[in-house]
Amino acid sequence: MPERRKKRKKRSASKQSGVSLFVIVILLFSAALLIVKGSGFNKPIPDVVEIPKEVQESIKNVKPQKYLRVPILLYHYVEYVKDPKDTIRKSLNLEPHAFDLEVKTLQEAGYSFITLADLADGLDDKRTLPAKSVILTFDDGYRDFYTDVFPILKKYQIKAVVFVIPNFIDRPDNLTTWMISEIIKSGLVEIGAHTMNHTYLRGLSLNQVRYEIEQSKSYLEKSFGIQVISFAYPYGAFDNGAIDEVKKAGFRTAVTTIPGTFSMDVNRFFLYRVRPGGRVGPDLLELLERTKVTSIPKNENILS
Repeated sequence: MPERRKKRKKRSASKQSGVSLFVIVILLFSAALLIVKGSGFNKPIPDVVEIPKEVQESIKNVKPQKYLRVPILLYHYVEYVKDPKDTIRKSLNLEPHAFDLEVKTLQEAGYSFITLADLADGLDDKRTLPAKSVILTFDDGYRDFYTDVFPILKKYQIKAVVFVIPNFIDRPDNLTTWMISEIIKSGLVEIGAHTMNHTYLRGLSLNQVRYEIEQSKSYLEKSFGIQVISFAYPYGAFDNGAIDEVKKAGFRTAVTTIPGTFSMDVNRFFLYRVRPGGRVGPDLLELLERTKVTSIPKNENILS
């Protein structure tokens, strides 16, 4: 009998050990998923490059009253990528010397570098924008904005917009609190919001959408003593619910990843952007001078 009891105890202990190990593995796996999900390394999610059907439906009978041809350029990383295996970073990267050449091309072609705040004033008839205006925007608030982009902005004395994710501030790959403060002091950079956690907003509950949008604006304003009026949808993902929350939060513009060069009163909360992709000289200028926006059906009352 004692031998049987010992065997039962061993089997029971073995089962408990197996269950405990299983639970630990599940918890570690879940934690890893949460870390990855909130770390900004979920870039493989494809960008949204078309206006959602529900948004198209809501504006199809709205005739634009204001047209402004202001190309908004979209950037992520601007650095010399050290890890050749980091394919995601490489696919989103532009090397600093190439960015410098793009800026030089635009400046020599007579473009004026403005911010999204300036564009909002133009859409509201509060100011007249330069005939040839362009806006440089940088998503995610990576640290290379300070180390590689900012020196070029100061070199040419031009303006830009950087969209910051509050919960990513002070991470090893992102801007620090001190860096953001220095950037603001320069007067060259507008700080925009990019949700609290780089969250894909389309299809989320309104409570989640509201939190990500409202809190990102509130945090940046309180932390840096600035007014934040420009928003960028992570992955360009939005729907009518997200647009409504952006408006309610007090933003004046919001940008997407939909290709195009025209800004209108109708799409001020889903503005189009252009990826320059390292183009310089005539190639870059020709890209910005295209008028066709293929993502909008021709039968809509919106410029195509």
